[in-house]
Amino acid sequence: MRLRNTLLALLCCLAGAALAAPAGPAAAPAVLHKAYLSLIIDDLGQNLPRDRRALALPGPVTLAVMPDTPHASEFAREAHRAGKTVILHMPMDPATGPYAWHPELPLTELESRLNAALAKVPYAAGINNHMGSRMTAEPVAMAWLMAELQRRHLFFVDSRTSAGTVAAAKAQEAQLASVSRDVFLDDVRTTEAIGAQLQSAISLARKQGSAVVIGHPYPQTLDVLERELPRLKAQGIEWIEIRQMIAERGNRAMAGHGKNGVYR
Repeated sequence: MRLRNTLLALLCCLAGAALAAPAGPAAAPAVLHKAYLSLIIDDLGQNLPRDRRALALPGPVTLAVMPDTPHASEFAREAHRAGKTVILHMPMDPATGPYAWHPELPLTELESRLNAALAKVPYAAGINNHMGSRMTAEPVAMAWLMAELQRRHLFFVDSRTSAGTVAAAKAQEAQLASVSRDVFLDDVRTTEAIGAQLQSAISLARKQGSAVVIGHPYPQTLDVLERELPRLKAQGIEWIEIRQMIAERGNRAMAGHGKNGVYR
């Protein structure tokens, strides 16, 4: 009887252990793919009340200041004090003005204009092109610019105002910290169109992991951004600073800008 009771107890223990143990290997946790977004507001320095509305946007907005504007230096300093990233919004042909780059100018003049523009926009951490559909297609000038930015420890954002740009490719060749714009928000200045462009950027960020967005301080753009930016997190989008975006992409071209990470 004692032996029988001992065997029954052993069988009960074994059965309990079998029920407690997992049926097989634990299922691997689902991989969560990050979706990052960075935002640049261009054309700042012209109108302080308008520009301060862009400055007040929540989160790590990058503020691109034009050198040939009446409030360029004042606003750049104000944005820096507020902890925002400031970049020089460098005029390039077909843009005009005393700082604008044109294909026919010698490199010495391009350098002089770059120096003057950077002096007008203090605390600039990098530059992006204002207009520039002609100038960013110039390989010699763009190669010189990227080497110069490397020397100055500044980064470059290719606004990609033309399919003929070679700026990002030259930045990549120079191993300069750089990134390219994916979506313009406000080519059409209605809140409906701007909201649709922002949703396109969000969809693109989910698809390729990140999206770089450029907008302008138009009232309609700011209306949409003030409403929608606080909702990004709930949509699974992480809004990051532009230097973090550069690090995230590691100077690789997105599918819309090149092939196998190389700009075309």
